[in-house]
Amino acid sequence: MFTYLYSTSVYMDTDLAQEAINSALAGDWKKAIEINSLIIENNPQDIDALNRIARAYAEIGNLTKARSCAHNVLKIDPFNSIANKASEKWKGLKKGDTYASRPLTPNLFLEEPGKTKIVSLLFLGSPKILAKLDSGDEVLLNTHSHRVSIDTTDGKYIGRLPDSLSARLRQMIQLGNEYIAFVKSSDKNDIKIFIREVKRADKLAKLPSFSSEKIDYISFTPPELVHRKEEMNVVNLEEDDI
Repeated sequence: MFTYLYSTSVYMDTDLAQEAINSALAGDWKKAIEINSLIIENNPQDIDALNRIARAYAEIGNLTKARSCAHNVLKIDPFNSIANKASEKWKGLKKGDTYASRPLTPNLFLEEPGKTKIVSLLFLGSPKILAKLDSGDEVLLNTHSHRVSIDTTDGKYIGRLPDSLSARLRQMIQLGNEYIAFVKSSDKNDIKIFIREVKRADKLAKLPSFSSEKIDYISFTPPELVHRKEEMNVVNLEEDDI
């Protein structure tokens, strides 16, 4: 009888865990809190449920409860990477702040050769802005004369693309290509974004947005030469392919 009850409990928690995950993926954070609470009632030391409910509380702006749940995880497992990362991130948030993250879809980060690229940003912005970012958040590519910066949807600076990629994308955008971008992963020292080409200009029909080859420049190459070389590469490819 004991074995049967134990097995039933395990299966119940497994089903509830999947429901909790599905609720989070759909952005239904209140339902995620309800389901994870049921799991924790049955097993107060369920680290996965505690991490999930901490995230859900943070999403609705209840940072007090979010930090409390993460603290409970760290009491059980002091080296838990999810709880440690979350606690560090929430230091930059104040009461009432939320991630305002969008529901994740399974194919959001689906990679396509030549059409998508994952890149780490340089010259990161304010830790308070970075703390609000999470995987799946949409971001904007903002082109300038010699760089492409990445901003939040409400215009707050996050970071910059590497010079070589900036030069390439600036010219492709000028020629009619269109792109969207999302946060792939984030912590205070490293923000990775996922860029996807959504429209290719007719004149660039045979030219991929992103090369699979890694182009390295020696450390003392002047920035203006890096820009010029990359722009020439795009033009040369264009002339060959159009």
